[in-house]
Parts: sequence; C-alpha cells; structure tokens
Amino acid sequence: MSDKPISIRDVAERAGVSPGTVSNVMNGSKPVNPALAERVRQAARELGYQADRAAALLRTGKARIIAVLVPDLDNPFFTSVVSAVETSLRDQGYELIVASSNGDEATEHSRLAAMLAWRPAGLVVIPCSDDFSARARIEQAGVPYVIADRITREPTADTVSVDNEDAGTIGARHLLDLGHRNILVAASVLTLGNIRERCAGIGATLARAGLPPPVVLEAGGHFELAATRLSQWLDANRWPTAILALTNFTTLGALAALAERQIGIPRPISLIGFDDYAWMRARATPLTAIRQPVTEIGEAIWARLKARIDGDVSPPAHIQLKCSLEIRASTAAPSVEDGISTGAA
Repeated sequence: MSDKPISIRDVAERAGVSPGTVSNVMNGSKPVNPALAERVRQAARELGYQADRAAALLRTGKARIIAVLVPDLDNPFFTSVVSAVETSLRDQGYELIVASSNGDEATEHSRLAAMLAWRPAGLVVIPCSDDFSARARIEQAGVPYVIADRITREPTADTVSVDNEDAGTIGARHLLDLGHRNILVAASVLTLGNIRERCAGIGATLARAGLPPPVVLEAGGHFELAATRLSQWLDANRWPTAILALTNFTTLGALAALAERQIGIPRPISLIGFDDYAWMRARATPLTAIRQPVTEIGEAIWARLKARIDGDVSPPAHIQLKCSLEIRASTAAPSVEDGISTGAA
C-alpha cells in the first residue's frame, strides 16, 4: 500500500468529476449540485481524504474556520446554539472552533484575541455582558461576525436573538389564564438586558390584568446559587401559587428548592421552566416550558454570517425570533387553599 497522501485528484477520479469540482465541494467556494456534492463527499470519505487547511490559508489569507465564543460551556442553551450553528454549516467546507469567556470580560477579550489570531472566516459571539466592549477588536480585524442572544442595543453588526418581552408575556398569560395571581419570577441576573426584557413582558401582562408588578427574585447565573436563593426565599416568604423561571439554571434551582421541601408540582406550586430539553419531558411531572427556537437561531446565525463572508454589504440585520410555550403537567389552576403556606417562622 502506498504511503502517498490522498489528493484532490484521487477524489476526483473516484467521484468521476474534475479536481475543481472537488475543491469547490470541500472548500465551499462555489455552489455545486447537491447530488454531485454528496458523490464527492462520499468518495472523500471512502479514500480518507482530508482537505489541506494550511494550503487554503496561504492562498486566501483566511482559514476556513468559524470561531464561536460563548459565556459558559456548562450552560446547555449556549452549547445547543453551538450545535445548531455546526449543523447549519456542516458539509460547507468550514471547521468550527469554540471557546468560553467564563462570564468574564477580561477573559472575553483574551479569547477573542486568540481566535482572531487564527484569521477565521467568520465569528459568532454571545457576549458575557450587555457592554460588549470587545466589539472594536473584531471590527478592527475586519472579520465578519454575528452577535447572538444578548442584544440590548442596535450594534453595527448583524444580530440574532429571541423576542424576550414576548417570551415573558406568553408565560405570564398562561398563568393568569389558569387563575394564578401570586407569581414568583425566578430571574438570573438583572444586569442582563434579555432578562430585564423578559421581566418587562411579565410586568406588562400583569398590569394589563390590573395586577401589581410580580415579585422578582434575582437568583444568580448558576444552578447551585439559584437553588440556594430560591430555598432561602421560600423559607422566608409566603409561598406563591406559581413560579415562572427565566433561564434553564433558575428552572433547575426551582426544582431543587421545591424537592428539598417536598412541595408538589403543580399543586401547591405550578412551575414554568425556560428552554425545553428532553429531561423536562421525561420527568414524572413533565414541565411546562418556554421554548427558545434553537435550531432556527443556529440557521439564522449561519445565514447572516455566510452572507457577510460572501461579500454582502447591506445594512446590519437584527433578527428576532419568537419563543413558544410548551404546555405540560407542571402548571394547573390553583386550588382555594394554595398560597397560604409559609416558610417563615
């Protein structure tokens, strides 16, 4: 067996196409008929061919790499977005590299510097705060980029987010329709604009019903902290008839706090979670959840980024997608006696 590396010409011969067609398929430089492209990829798989990314970098000055920076790789929402982007760019000749800022702005700056040193074709950033000061570094490098999820201003870049006010609205409306009036909102960190927008949607919905603003607990951005703060709140206050959680970590925190006290769901306390994962449906009491359209978010991010990579110079697009409410058994109408218990001494 020859030790000679497999070349584009070998793949072209196996697939019955020209070397230029193989290059277009593997590098995504020009569109190719889908059936023909699959034939080329199948030939490449059979031969074990790997594209020479270093050679492409020398030819174009940019690596065929998409860099993604998120605040926290422990957060399943962020990793789901990364997966959705990866699925969208699959078989288009790009590789994905991912890093986390660990929720720290200084780390965010250093991670971006390291990623930009790769000279990526494009960049996706979920900022760790509303004040995305590292944006200037990206624009100076001239790399196309998309900002996702945490959008509170109108930046000079394409953005993809959900309608956070509407997300809060649909959760609050569901609870009001069931008859709940004593609702605890389990927020994470109120310095984040998307969380404030969700709270605003809830508050406006209650106001339209002639009700006072909800009680909002800032539970923190991690599961352990959220569980602790919710436990402390339940021990010190009259129990609500419903908890509306605004992140996946506050959802888990609420579940932990309720389980520790053997408080039933949906009675005496209904619970709406945020995001929608398989485990929410696999519980003995499946969770009603506000679902973010993760697949659509990934597709929208890649569509905008690919357009910029291909030379689109139109004004920045600000894409806002709608969440949906998945109604399950964790929410029900309150009974007459619900809400009278208290953890306070």
